[in-house]
Amino acid sequence: MTPPLAIPSNSPRAVAASISPSSPQTLHDRLRKRDSITAIRQPKVLHPVDNEDLKLLILENISQDAVRAFQAHGFHTKIPQYHAIGIRSKTKITERVIKAAQKLLVIGCFCIGTNQVDLVTAGKAGIPVFNSPFSNSRSVAELVVSEMIALSRQLVERSHEMRQGIWNKQSKGCWEVRGKTLGIIGYGHIGSQLSVLAEALGMRVIFYDVINIMPLGSARQVNNLPTLLAEADFVTLHVPELPETINMIGPQELAQMKIGSYLINNARGRVVDIPALIEALQSNHLAGAAIDVYPQEPGSNGAPFDDQVNAWSSTLRSLSNVILTPHIGGSTEEAQRMIGEEVSLALSRYLNYGSTLGAVNFPEVDLRAITAEQGNHVRVCYVHSNQPGVLKQVNEVLSPYNVEKQYSDSKGDVAYLLADIADVSPQDVNKLREMINHTNANILTRLLA
Repeated sequence: MTPPLAIPSNSPRAVAASISPSSPQTLHDRLRKRDSITAIRQPKVLHPVDNEDLKLLILENISQDAVRAFQAHGFHTKIPQYHAIGIRSKTKITERVIKAAQKLLVIGCFCIGTNQVDLVTAGKAGIPVFNSPFSNSRSVAELVVSEMIALSRQLVERSHEMRQGIWNKQSKGCWEVRGKTLGIIGYGHIGSQLSVLAEALGMRVIFYDVINIMPLGSARQVNNLPTLLAEADFVTLHVPELPETINMIGPQELAQMKIGSYLINNARGRVVDIPALIEALQSNHLAGAAIDVYPQEPGSNGAPFDDQVNAWSSTLRSLSNVILTPHIGGSTEEAQRMIGEEVSLALSRYLNYGSTLGAVNFPEVDLRAITAEQGNHVRVCYVHSNQPGVLKQVNEVLSPYNVEKQYSDSKGDVAYLLADIADVSPQDVNKLREMINHTNANILTRLLA
């Protein structure tokens, strides 16, 4: 039988590691040194009561800052099973993989999206999923600015001609971005940062979003998408892939755009109908486009991007007024470092303390840290089905003990409870865990001490 470690990944690099309960320093240890108050009341690093090493698998060439952060826990390589996995966008965590991973406790997506993970199955298995939704916002916003300037000055065409030995100095069809109108679809973290940068360049900014948002600077929200498309010289997309956003820019929307305008998509590949975009470019209705994301993307660097991946690939690549990039919107050293720090901290907090703050598929539950001065404490981390009567059962189990604090929440069919119990004897720990495990709604129970 293939061990569950063999999760498919097209990346040539993977790091496997385990967190040792006896590790002298953790990421949390280093972070708390910034605050003299918490240095006085040091949080106690908690570990599984069975003292089993927590094993972590890191795939897809994740930032070495994240690897170093995990190495603070004392990693070991070549593990047969794991409790945590760190991935980026290419590795798929499917229902089959989740069911095969008997010890899996948590998944970290070192990227913005979580489409590559079966979130529902993970949640029902008691596995929270963490990501970094905002850390690469600036990198994507700066890429859009560079694409607008490159498109309006025909930099790609001129560069290609120069490489062929052709000198073609011209100004026809080349524009400054100053004074032009930028239409932003989706005014979240990326869209709002882009708004500020565009205004600094002297652009007029309008945006469309499904909710009313306070604009930054002089930006103006428009009531509907057709209004934005009709006014904007540049249209840029910053929306998630949802049923309502798939092909949200199709033939009708492209026809509503100004003649000679530009379309930029650094969001998700399926939000633009690319065959319709190709037609709009070939007819010169649009002056150009920049595309960083695609409906189907190659699985690894060096793999072909051809008509077998997307049927229109060769036609799109033949257009001179299109900038094509391989999903590099967040691919900067700064963004990857910030993503590595954020997700590694989230995984460490969950493994060490049971905190699920920031989980995308899980109830967000947290308790203040147990300090070293508090003695023999046990933290109960109890994932259960969201059904009536569960808390009564758990509280009956906990009733002989001194429960110092307790917090629970639910999300969909899954609920999560944290409880700190004082003065639990080592003899009672296993008994306590067995009793909680046998509650009829139990999905996963961990005890940290």
